[in-house]
Amino acid sequence: MEFKSFLIKYAEIGTKGKNRYVFEDILCKNIRSAMKRIDGRFLVRKEYGRIFVDCMEEYDFDEAVEALQHVFGIVGICPVLVLPNMEWESLSKELVQFIDESYDSKAFTFKINCRRINKEYPMHSMDVNIEGGAVLLDAFPELRVDVHKPDVMVHIELRDNIYIYSVKLPGPGGLPVGTNGKGMLLLSGGIDSPVAGYLVSKRGVNLEAVYFDAPPHTSPQAKQKVVDLAKLVAKYAGAITLHIVHFTDIQEAIYHRCPEDEITIIMRRYMMRIAQLLAERNDCQALITGESIGQVASQTIYSLQVTNAVCTYPVFRPCIGMDKQEIVDISEKIKTYETSILPYEDCCTTFVAKHPVTKPKLEDIVKSETLLEEVIDDLMKQALETEEILTVW
Repeated sequence: MEFKSFLIKYAEIGTKGKNRYVFEDILCKNIRSAMKRIDGRFLVRKEYGRIFVDCMEEYDFDEAVEALQHVFGIVGICPVLVLPNMEWESLSKELVQFIDESYDSKAFTFKINCRRINKEYPMHSMDVNIEGGAVLLDAFPELRVDVHKPDVMVHIELRDNIYIYSVKLPGPGGLPVGTNGKGMLLLSGGIDSPVAGYLVSKRGVNLEAVYFDAPPHTSPQAKQKVVDLAKLVAKYAGAITLHIVHFTDIQEAIYHRCPEDEITIIMRRYMMRIAQLLAERNDCQALITGESIGQVASQTIYSLQVTNAVCTYPVFRPCIGMDKQEIVDISEKIKTYETSILPYEDCCTTFVAKHPVTKPKLEDIVKSETLLEEVIDDLMKQALETEEILTVW
């Protein structure tokens, strides 16, 4: 059967009370943006607590479903048959044709679930359930009714038009991007930070991102790798402004002036300082990182405490309690894994101490940072003034 419309289902949005319409409107806007990625013309509309995507011309069904499955806030995508308002005799024939064209084998159990939003329709919901079941049993003797655990739930919605559907394809869930402020993602070329961006975006947060480039210690391929990762995350998060900060001079100053076992944590603190400055300039309300407790020396709970000391913004770490395999599983799901494992090192792996401190003390790190006082302000200013800005989509 060729479907001309999709019924979009959401879950958490339905709990938003008087603000529900705001979430619905943003979800509709995000759906429109997602559908612009593919060929075809689509109309996104609201109708009495439902959202519909109408296909106004020829389109690729699989492409349309894939685009919708990247829109946070959607929990179900239902290909739906849209009919004009009609009497039961005509509707019953359409119902038989719908089942006949949708299922090659009729050896399954079913239940009909009718919602009668149009109270002027002459039959009540229960009557449609009963009569519809009888019509289908007469047409297809192989069918069996199971009102508790049917193989197929046939939905009929009586509105201004009549809608019939029986399949619910999964959406990504979450909340629509743009309903919960904006965060600055510290995006490296690794596995964890794209996953962190995806997870926070799933809660409705718009993303900007910052990448710390360190030529000539890092290659152009490493930079392109991060741009490619940002594009993959942007399939879910929408357009991302990517700030590319040249970090080489700051890294070299830390490497040459600070104790060798502390360079990683000091470097991380300066990254967080720069990320917060960019967040302040670009109306972000939080920082986002891919850190997970104990994964590396800079991610012990002691190191995270010292890192956090330079921030006044909240730092979201959605991967904090995950083990590596859990993070990898999500990266494979969102298709960032293969890009993340490309062998191009980022600045975090270029200057690594042989024996990094795992239990740093804040007072020791602050004291070591005084060794940078003569140069660091100018280096920070230069790094911020020479940033590159890209918009990825």
